[in-house]
Amino acid sequence: MVKEGIKIFSRIKPTKKECGSFEIGENSEGIATLTVHVPRSEASGHVNNKLETYTFQFTNVFDQTATQEQVFDLVAKGVIDNCLEGYNGTIFAYGQTGSGKTFTITGGTQKYSDRGIIPRTLSYLFSQYQKRSGLVFTTLVSYLEIYNDSGYDLLDPRHEASKLEDLPKVHLMEDSTGNIHLKNLSMHQATNEEEALNWLFLGDTNRMIAETPMNMASTRSHCIFTIHFSAREPGSDIIKRSKLHLVDLAGSERVGKSNVSGTLLAEAKYINLSLHYLEQVIVALSEKSRVHIPYRNSMMTSVLRDSLGGNCMTSMIATCAVERRNVDETISTCRFSQRVALVKNEAIVNEELDPKLMVAKLKLQVQELKEELSMATGEERTDELTEEEKKSCDESVNAYVADTDPESRLQIGADMRKIQLCFRLMKSFIHQQSSNETSSEGRAASSGNSSEGLRAEKPSYADNKQLQQLQELLKQRDDEISNFSFLQQQSLRATQYSLIGCVQNGSALYFFVYH
Repeated sequence: MVKEGIKIFSRIKPTKKECGSFEIGENSEGIATLTVHVPRSEASGHVNNKLETYTFQFTNVFDQTATQEQVFDLVAKGVIDNCLEGYNGTIFAYGQTGSGKTFTITGGTQKYSDRGIIPRTLSYLFSQYQKRSGLVFTTLVSYLEIYNDSGYDLLDPRHEASKLEDLPKVHLMEDSTGNIHLKNLSMHQATNEEEALNWLFLGDTNRMIAETPMNMASTRSHCIFTIHFSAREPGSDIIKRSKLHLVDLAGSERVGKSNVSGTLLAEAKYINLSLHYLEQVIVALSEKSRVHIPYRNSMMTSVLRDSLGGNCMTSMIATCAVERRNVDETISTCRFSQRVALVKNEAIVNEELDPKLMVAKLKLQVQELKEELSMATGEERTDELTEEEKKSCDESVNAYVADTDPESRLQIGADMRKIQLCFRLMKSFIHQQSSNETSSEGRAASSGNSSEGLRAEKPSYADNKQLQQLQELLKQRDDEISNFSFLQQQSLRATQYSLIGCVQNGSALYFFVYH
């Protein structure tokens, strides 16, 4: 478990003219600081004791010359790397309307270098997949829009042909463990960077955008682009799941300055109210004595429950418009950032057993236990083998026959049904091989007859075996005849010899000598 605070960053929106109302520096501890200067009011008739300078600390402050690549490298890369290791992550932009939140998160459309955090994240992700070739990754994306505190699916194919009010709303559902599930929010698989970007562009075209006095293209809703990861090693039953929220919050605005009315006024009320509920959650999390956290006050805070004080690694980027007329909003944004920095998240690696592999392993274990039980009781099973078991036996026999190792074994267990099936498969295989050899020899014989005339047929495998047996029997008979001849010769030689001696018969003397 990793316990850390939310990292806060600040980005200064470029201005047409130089503005001396802010200053970027570092304190004595080397922490980046942003100092905002407020001009003293020249109104006469009363004493003005307001502060003239406000200093705020950030993880890093991006000045007006910072590029999109620099922002991505410092804000997003670390969060994405942690997501690939199994941690949840969130990156969200906060600030007043027209301060550059959408440009930072989504990017601009004029130049390729203006790509924002979301498209750069997708590109970085798939490049990391190729580097980590030892893992199998699955990527799903979803795009949620919260408009007037109601959720809509930006990737719904009916979005272009229907009015927003006619589309099915995304509803929050909470399970017994406290996890939030979003009904009617679709998730789409992306196998490469191009598919993921297509889903992103589809969602961006369906967003609610309107022109206001303070922003020519003001997003009138909160949008959450979520990337769901899953990674596992081949053959392993442990799978890591994580998600990355990339949040573009709608900008707060003061109705007194914008002077909007009608639909724009209603939208501004919902935006400011949801941001107020977000601040309530942040304040409650920063106070250690608070027990209840008001996540359920709005849909946005409910969706981002894990990102704020939960199982997540979170980074926030505060966008600031530093023109003199926006100084008060800039100070308010920076104060909110300081409260966010006090929130502590407890992130853990999300590991779980793959359900499919777990089911397969349990089925195999049950089968082995049944076989052991049948052996112990001596009871022979009479039920038919399943198609899956028959297929497994067929694959095992083919692998055993194809294996050239003489020490290889056919592992099918102690089930007599499987043993009999494997014998039948092997018998069928041998007969098929014999028929193939016979047919090939017949074709060769017919080809020889056509070119060289009649020729004696080549003996079959059975004839060769019978001939070999006859030859062995003939050899055995020859050996027996040779042994009998040798014994007979030894007997004849024994009768031709005797001891030297003499016998007198009358006057004759006879001599017997062994030759």
